[in-house]
Amino acid sequence: QVQLVESGGGVVQAGASLRLSCAASGRTLGMYDMGWFRQAPGKERESVAAITRGGGTSHYADSVKGRFTISRDNAKNTVYLQMHSVTPEDTAVYYCAARPGSWPLRTRDYEYDYWGQGTQVTVSS
Repeated sequence: QVQLVESGGGVVQAGASLRLSCAASGRTLGMYDMGWFRQAPGKERESVAAITRGGGTSHYADSVKGRFTISRDNAKNTVYLQMHSVTPEDTAVYYCAARPGSWPLRTRDYEYDYWGQGTQVTVSS
């Protein structure tokens, strides 16, 4: 079992950049595909980005494509979400999640087994 802890959230202005981190413990991160999800008030949780355990394949929601980048450093047991040009529509609680590596890369929240507690990102206009 792997434990996940997100960090890096905060309050930023529209157009700013932000980097979220997800630190894993308990098991080596290299065994898991990783995903970032978000949930805005009154909305369902949605996939933001996902990456295979080796980092060779990633997937992005259309709403963040070209602005967000998911990456991982398995040696540091950490996954990142680099966010650029954020807008108020990016305001949400962001969660990282893990599932045992498989192919193809999964992107639905119910396909992920382990979750962090979330970190709040608030973008002001």
